[in-house]
Amino acid sequence: MRIAEPPPYHPPVNNLPRFQRLAFFTRLLDAAPAAERYRLAAEQIAHAERLGYDAAWVAQHHFHEDEGGLPSPFVFLSHVAARTSRIRLGTGIITLPLEMPVRVAEDAIVLDLMSGGRLELGVGNGGNPTAFAGFELDDRDRNDIFIRHLDRLRGALQGGPVPGGDTIYPNHPDLARRIWQATFSVAGGARAGRAGDGLMLSRTQPRPPEAPDATLAEIQEPIIDAYLAALPAGQAPRIVGSRSVFVADTRAEALRLADVGLRVQARRFVEQGHSLTSDSLSDIIRIFDVHVGTPDDVIASLRADRTLARCTDLAVQVHSVDPPHPLILRSIELVAREVAPAFGWQSAAAAADRAEAGRAA
Repeated sequence: MRIAEPPPYHPPVNNLPRFQRLAFFTRLLDAAPAAERYRLAAEQIAHAERLGYDAAWVAQHHFHEDEGGLPSPFVFLSHVAARTSRIRLGTGIITLPLEMPVRVAEDAIVLDLMSGGRLELGVGNGGNPTAFAGFELDDRDRNDIFIRHLDRLRGALQGGPVPGGDTIYPNHPDLARRIWQATFSVAGGARAGRAGDGLMLSRTQPRPPEAPDATLAEIQEPIIDAYLAALPAGQAPRIVGSRSVFVADTRAEALRLADVGLRVQARRFVEQGHSLTSDSLSDIIRIFDVHVGTPDDVIASLRADRTLARCTDLAVQVHSVDPPHPLILRSIELVAREVAPAFGWQSAAAAADRAEAGRAA
């Protein structure tokens, strides 16, 4: 069986974002019962594939349906794999401290083989602190558990012995080269770099108390610096920047829906003990690092995001605007047809057509 390979890395030009790969990201938060959420998310991913997206990422969340609707990403992605043929399928992320690493390796390998080598294995130590209690773990131990579990996962994928001396079946060491680590910290960026893994950057992240007005770039660029400095010589970086992006045909429609969704997010933010310096929609959009509007609005907004000039991949998600399903499909379409091409991206099919035209000329 031929294992699919990602396209090669090319460094950014003129310090402007130029993405090699475009991805759709979902936390499965459609306003619907669980089974319908899964159906809608699968349809969104299939729609993204038809429009040429390179990858689709899904998040794992336990217990809290308002934060994410998918506790079992491998099960869901196996369904999506049967409905698609080309798009790469990523876990963004598996909450590794809450999982048995040998089982993660086994499930990941089976899914990768059955999907034709399309799995991207994103892991992290995240998750709501109360989720750890549900697994009889202490949230304060999450980082130590993550490091230990990641080492065991990597070893199992590479064919090394598991406790007891056995090795997992099937053996598939290629997947160990498609691990991604999500992190909020400089130390986490360095850890991902040393391992030669991909780096996953969040769509937003908490500002430190000493710099409450810091931009997302000011927080994330040191993480990228640490990642690149630690990356083994000669190894191409893999950096995915996830961003909240909602594109609509009119600015009024985009802002109307953003006003609904983001105010829900703002209310939860305050309920968690945080404070907002303003309740105007423009300030909430800024505070939560959202890119919203017409294609031209979003192109301008993304160009101002300094971090993205250093990312190889852009992953767009509609959270926390969370518009109705038909408008999610429309946003996916507008990103592929109007927004992403402004950053040098073209679908694999378009690139192949262009290369064929060049040969014919």
